[in-house]
Amino acid sequence: MLKILILIGGHLCSAPRAQKEARVLANAGYDVIIGGFWFEPVFIERDRLLLTNQKFRFNAIVDFQPNRRFTNYWIRLQTRIAKEIFRRFGVFLPELLSYGTRAMLKYAQEVSADITIVHSEGGMWVGKQLLDRGFNVGVDFEDWFSEDLLPNARIDRPIDILKSLENQLINECKYCLTTSHSLAEALAKAYQVPKPTAIYNSFPWSERSQIDAQIRDRQNLDLASIHWFSQTIGQGRGLEVLFQSLPYINKSVEIHLRGNYPEVSRQWLESQVPPECRDRLFIHPTVPNDELLSRIAEHDIGLALECNSISSRNLTITNKFFQYLQAGLAIVATNTEGQYEILSQYPEIGELIPSNDFMALAEAINSLIDNMQKLKHRQKAALEAAQEKLNWENQEDTILKLIEKAISK
Repeated sequence: MLKILILIGGHLCSAPRAQKEARVLANAGYDVIIGGFWFEPVFIERDRLLLTNQKFRFNAIVDFQPNRRFTNYWIRLQTRIAKEIFRRFGVFLPELLSYGTRAMLKYAQEVSADITIVHSEGGMWVGKQLLDRGFNVGVDFEDWFSEDLLPNARIDRPIDILKSLENQLINECKYCLTTSHSLAEALAKAYQVPKPTAIYNSFPWSERSQIDAQIRDRQNLDLASIHWFSQTIGQGRGLEVLFQSLPYINKSVEIHLRGNYPEVSRQWLESQVPPECRDRLFIHPTVPNDELLSRIAEHDIGLALECNSISSRNLTITNKFFQYLQAGLAIVATNTEGQYEILSQYPEIGELIPSNDFMALAEAINSLIDNMQKLKHRQKAALEAAQEKLNWENQEDTILKLIEKAISK
């Protein structure tokens, strides 16, 4: 049985794209292992639940749980040292990209798979080392790593190294994926190579059968409900524009935000929300993967407020966009190139607005909550698009053909 190793930079439950890839490949008869990292006990439990009845395996390359104090201290110290060396002297060490990068390389060499597929910045460095040693490597550009983050967050980033890694992997990997046609075209142009294969961050239509039909988020079913989610609630994710728009929304609505909510985000958010709207703003923690679709499906409108000033975010199409479709929500999305790619083909699924335009956001929301027939039409169109075309099942054959070609002798 041919062995496939998929490398991710964290918990399995935080890597839905790698999960779906692994499931497709394992169900096709490959021996599939995902190698990642453990940090938090609550997410470890979610990882274990995800592995129930799966044909693929997950191995924690390094366990960073708080009770493993020496491992935590040593690995984090290496990362701090790497950052300081780069900041002072411009010298790159792989620990700058992620925790446990060298451990990931050692693990990949020990597994010695027929192909190793990398999904993260640290994984790209591992992929380069493996290619240089004659291993077969695939890459999934979940983000355009060298073109990510806000300018102030890029100061300590090894941009030239990231570009060099991207250049080598996109040129040498037979199995090469990314998240949209827009991003594929940009990567091809930047590195003068054929386009990577675009595999959308869509979800299996079959998962809709698991919706529990419970109301756990909403407080007043007489009000329209607007939903936004991300791994972390904080700045630079479009929430500033949402809060600015609230005084201009014609009717009372519930606003539901879901994600990790650190103290620094709480302090920032409380200063942003208009006082008259605070009793209708609800913050929810992340939930296990098998519950997320049910919680999204409670709501009416899904917000995808990505900014177009950062190339990676402008060109990709995020998980949330496709989960809104799967849940049957009307979408209000900013006009990034990635989101326009979908809305230009399926204009009935939602409203496309300029990025960073709070009045346009308010008008888009008003156009839906003031016209229930239009809102229901958008929701129905979203479900139809997900069922007929924009689902994971429709991409499985593409992945299987690519992997077969990549590992053929």
